[in-house]
Amino acid sequence: MVSTHDHSQPLLLASDQDHPEAAYDEADKVHVVGIDEVGDDDCRTPPFSWKKLWLFTGPGFLMSIAFLDPGNLEGDLQAGAIAGNSLLWLLMWATAMGLLVQLLSARLGVATGRHLAELCREEYPTWARMVLWVMAELALIGADIQEVIGSAIAIKILSNGALPLWSGVLITALDCFIFLFLENYGVRKLEAVFAVLIATMALSFAWMFGEAKPSGTELLIGIIVPKLSSRTIKQAVGVVGCIIMPHNVFLHSALVQSREVDHSKKGRVQEALNYYSIESTVALVISFVINLFVTTVFAKGFYGTQIADSIGLVNAGQYLQEKYGGGLFPIMYIWGIGLLAAGQSSTITGTYAGQFIMGGFLDLRLKKWMRALITRSCAIIPTIIVALIFDSSEDTLDVLNEWLNVLQSVQIPFALIPLLFLVSREQLMGSFKIGPVLKMVAWLVAALVMVINGYLLFDFFASEVTGWLFSVGVFAFTTGYVAFIVYLVLRDINVSSLCGSKRSQIQ
Repeated sequence: MVSTHDHSQPLLLASDQDHPEAAYDEADKVHVVGIDEVGDDDCRTPPFSWKKLWLFTGPGFLMSIAFLDPGNLEGDLQAGAIAGNSLLWLLMWATAMGLLVQLLSARLGVATGRHLAELCREEYPTWARMVLWVMAELALIGADIQEVIGSAIAIKILSNGALPLWSGVLITALDCFIFLFLENYGVRKLEAVFAVLIATMALSFAWMFGEAKPSGTELLIGIIVPKLSSRTIKQAVGVVGCIIMPHNVFLHSALVQSREVDHSKKGRVQEALNYYSIESTVALVISFVINLFVTTVFAKGFYGTQIADSIGLVNAGQYLQEKYGGGLFPIMYIWGIGLLAAGQSSTITGTYAGQFIMGGFLDLRLKKWMRALITRSCAIIPTIIVALIFDSSEDTLDVLNEWLNVLQSVQIPFALIPLLFLVSREQLMGSFKIGPVLKMVAWLVAALVMVINGYLLFDFFASEVTGWLFSVGVFAFTTGYVAFIVYLVLRDINVSSLCGSKRSQIQ
């Protein structure tokens, strides 16, 4: 039976005065078979079970949707049109780097029983915590605008242009209420809906892949042989830059808490980590295949053509239609269906992430409908303004998309740096802290991603910043930005050193 909300009750839950914000209430968590078994060894990891793997499957697929959002699809199609299949190897390795970051996020959530936003609230002083929260919200809003615009473009395609961009934005805004409706039926029902949306994307883009009939040999060479040129460097940076989404790092650490895990038993925690690692890997392999479909379709159709540089989300459907024709079902509509599934699924997960980020940083527990409404309004209001302003021009939408990519790129250090320091801390993680080798690899990946996004920022501002006043503003922002990153790194190094010295004294 669906529970109903009593709107006469206060927006804050009565119990919130005594209990801090938590990702999931105990009653909402998925019961894992065997968790109540008695007499087993606390340190022994239970044997593998397909039934348990099925029960743990879900959070990784919700996380993988950020790898399939409209921003990623636009990066895929532009990489294919401009660079052909030559960047498929980079797409594969970028997905692998994204998997490493997401597994660390899941590790933090499972081992501590708290998500990244909650731990940041407890770890940092008030001023730093508020800066991190604002940065996370800005990254989420930037991603959400791209996702909502992507959905609106898909609606415009499927309606043959009858519905303008702004009306598509309003229709997409209704996903907030879909989300609330699904939440009432439990976590597993919500995950099933996302599975259907991912399957829709897979089928749509696989159909397009079949229509395009790309060369299997060229595809295999593109995956195996690393190749990069000065002409494709911008697309290469875009492929890596859009894989790690700041809000997704926060999201995954909360999603993994939707299952019951007995944190008093080391073996049960390790069991959960093992199952989450398997399902997250499978989910991102599927997302890689879907991204590969999109890249190769546009590589086959438009690589080396005069229109390659002008293809974007707005006109991709029309170009596909002109290239591949009608067929049994017009390819433009197949593209629209896949794009709509990508946009809708990513906007709903954005609402989900927004609740965890707001609740975790502010320790604020509003009723679900109120939290979702606030989170959705933060993105929908600026998106409607954007849609009304930019609806008539493809060029201005492309410029907007570049600015939104920059907005998200600058936020990446503020998710990765806290994550890597927290997951390395023995006082927090216990025996589940990452070892020195994994720590070194994780920092190398984080540094690579931050350098690549730094290149994106430099290239963008070098071409866009004009006038001394704007230049001074950018310089002031950059100075404060770098100073805050240095503060985060030095503070965490000092905290780690203090913890290490205390441990030595005890020994």
